[in-house]
Amino acid sequence: MASGKATPRQKMINLMYLIFIAMLALNMSKEVLAAFGLMNAKLETSNEKAEANNLAYFGGLETKASEDAIKYGPLFEKAKEVQKLSLEYYEYLEELKKGMLADQEDPNNYVVMDKSDYLDNLFFQGDKLKPEGEEFLSRLTNYRDKISTVLPENMSEIKGAVQTRFETGDKDGKVTRLRDKVKVDWINYHFEGYPLVASLTKVTQLQADVMSTEQEVLKGLLEGNLTEAVSLKNFATSLDASKTAFYTGEKYDGKIIVSKTDNTAKPERAELTLDGRKLAEDKDYILEEGGVKLLISAGAAGDHTIKGTLFFQQDGEEVPVDVNSTFATITKPNAAVISADKMNVVYRGVANPMTISIPGIPNNKVRASAPGLSKRSGSNYVMNPGTGRTVTITASGTLPDGKPISTKSEFRIKDIPRPSGTVRGEAGSVKMPRRNLEISTVSAMLEDFDFDLNLAVGGFKFKVPGQPTIVVNGNKLNAQAKSALKRARRGEAVQIFDINAYITNNRSYKLKKVSPVVVELTN
Repeated sequence: MASGKATPRQKMINLMYLIFIAMLALNMSKEVLAAFGLMNAKLETSNEKAEANNLAYFGGLETKASEDAIKYGPLFEKAKEVQKLSLEYYEYLEELKKGMLADQEDPNNYVVMDKSDYLDNLFFQGDKLKPEGEEFLSRLTNYRDKISTVLPENMSEIKGAVQTRFETGDKDGKVTRLRDKVKVDWINYHFEGYPLVASLTKVTQLQADVMSTEQEVLKGLLEGNLTEAVSLKNFATSLDASKTAFYTGEKYDGKIIVSKTDNTAKPERAELTLDGRKLAEDKDYILEEGGVKLLISAGAAGDHTIKGTLFFQQDGEEVPVDVNSTFATITKPNAAVISADKMNVVYRGVANPMTISIPGIPNNKVRASAPGLSKRSGSNYVMNPGTGRTVTITASGTLPDGKPISTKSEFRIKDIPRPSGTVRGEAGSVKMPRRNLEISTVSAMLEDFDFDLNLAVGGFKFKVPGQPTIVVNGNKLNAQAKSALKRARRGEAVQIFDINAYITNNRSYKLKKVSPVVVELTN
């Protein structure tokens, strides 16, 4: 600028320049506030999706625990504790956010959230913390420490991640301020004097950290169990020979093989023959978890050979496994034949059809006994197991040569598996328009269960985020639930849980807790 006394015109130009600079600074500030707001909105959306995913993971782990309490029970107990801690801390942060936005006419108008009065007045009083500030700090550290205590020793990486996410400075709770290298309290450094929208985003980020922690724990528990599953402790030995029966003095040609005791691998397809005759699926055999269930008859006396190939999927490719086995059919039996018509266990709460016979002895001369066992006709029986974990069936009779025979077989008793809640026939986490959910029927089903049981729903609970839980009688949304649904936003995850299901022809049997359904609204 030129030296000397400024003219009135020059003064006016200088003043307009200063006003222009101020306007630029003001616009930049509003852009920064808006950026924080957009980040907060994205985090909230991500948290809602993470919550739905975590519920699905938790429900899956709960189902496994109900089916295999020994393997998954301890893991599920830890998952329940982590879920409880996470929910309590998440809801506390949600209430804090509601208070921060209570005086805002439009909670989405982030450019006006430039004041720091709310948290400054709530947390701080001079150089000291108010009780609300102490509670905020205590809630954070308690969550961090309790989660670390719950986790087993082999999850050290997740423990480290938890400590990093929820760190509160050094051992004295101090952090070094960058601009002047002065140590200040962690809570002052992060929450004192900041615009409201910035503090709001930080609290939402803490909620995101809670969701991430819960998800990592659930995955870590499952992965730890998978590691256990492939341990050598889960392998067993068996004998493999060219045939199953040998004559006296004949040389045995078998060998001991090691195999994994896993019933989860199901073949994709099979090509099998019996004594050169091609076997047909569903007629001669059924593909199931762990291998192939044969439906063939023993045939005439003598040796019989099963050959062919089983095909499995591995890493996206079809892998063949050769089959070449023999079995012998003998004329004179030395044991009873007892088999379940539909499964290798019997289920409590249903009538289990059984076939009990002794080859060579007429069915009317075969005696079978066990608690809950009753005869229908011929070799057909029905088992209605009572209490306990096992039941022993004794079959006895007299062979044509006068020799008595008696055989005992022990069957495991299992409860009916946990049903899955469904909406429009879909279980777990589903997406659908608001109107479809409003008119849909809430049901329950037993997936992959061999018995056809008629399940009905007598009631459930309905939860829209940010609104009270609604108790519904019947299997469709009532007026109160429909009203809450109308207030839900697009993309929100609506929960249907505590579903009361029962067997229509056996209401005295108490089913296991039904898995919840999470519905993401598409409009």
